[in-house]
Amino acid sequence: MNRVHIIRRIALALSMVAAMLAGSSCENGLIFEGEGDCGVYYRIRFKYDYNIKFADAFANEVNSIALYVFDENDILVEEAATTNSEVLSAGSFEIPLELDPGKYTLVALGGLMNEESFDLLAETQTGVTRLEELQVKMHRQYDEKGNAVVSEDLIPMYHGSMTLEVTDTPGMYTETMSLMKNTNSIRILLHEISGGNVDADNFIFEIKDDNGLYGWDNALLDDEMVTYSAWHQSTGSADIEDVKTVTSVSVALAELTIGRIRAGKSPVLHVRNRETGEDVLRIPVADYALMVKGQYREKMGDQEYLDRQDEYTMTFFLDEGEWVSSVIYINSWRVVLNNSELN
Repeated sequence: MNRVHIIRRIALALSMVAAMLAGSSCENGLIFEGEGDCGVYYRIRFKYDYNIKFADAFANEVNSIALYVFDENDILVEEAATTNSEVLSAGSFEIPLELDPGKYTLVALGGLMNEESFDLLAETQTGVTRLEELQVKMHRQYDEKGNAVVSEDLIPMYHGSMTLEVTDTPGMYTETMSLMKNTNSIRILLHEISGGNVDADNFIFEIKDDNGLYGWDNALLDDEMVTYSAWHQSTGSADIEDVKTVTSVSVALAELTIGRIRAGKSPVLHVRNRETGEDVLRIPVADYALMVKGQYREKMGDQEYLDRQDEYTMTFFLDEGEWVSSVIYINSWRVVLNNSELN
């Protein structure tokens, strides 16, 4: 469906809701102005609170939203979307629905409408599109060897779903859908402790995972292996204050953005020497990120932690260009590795 038409329809529907609310009550519900009798109306609100702070960040973070409504036969019966940032950030955004009694499945996708990082594979059409066809695929390019590569900072993508049972009892009902963020920002810091300089351009930073295809329920579907490469690299220095002196330590920074991380199927980070092609370090990102979960989210499940946490900063220490495999900092938490191998 044409997105401009959908957006205009939301504006019209919102004005209808305002008119409805101006009506008076009737014996069993409400009489809505312009309707002539009592009706059943729903308003769907959204929140993004499935994050590590348990705080609603929808108004500040989500820049577009699309809602798809499927009936009990899993056929699309309604869709609506908007990219209006002013409306989305107002803190009161909602999508009105007028549905026949029955059971429905609602799916919301945030951040897709600019089509910069993700595509909705289905050409949605009411009365035709099936629920299982609602799949989202991450953009990727292919190198000379045919390998899938993502080298851009992905636009954040959000997903939400819920069931809705519509009764025949007249009235205005409000339901709220919670969203989950599927993209993750990974920052890699390399500290050179020998006193020498470290140049970010001397390293290749990559994360590999097959997590670029999503089903309607946000499950990761079978996909090819994707190589995420750093979209930003820089070199700098950090001062470390000792009791008597201040030591300057050379630091290399790389930033990558990847898709949803799964517990038990960890994406693998490779940092390679650009000249020799050899690994300086190699670690399973999820396994090491979960090492710090118990420090302050001990009772939270592994997958819930990975889904709520969307930013990871991992600090590694080099000694003359070689990884010192005794300690790693993850999101400021110090983890001692007991000389374990990173492979």
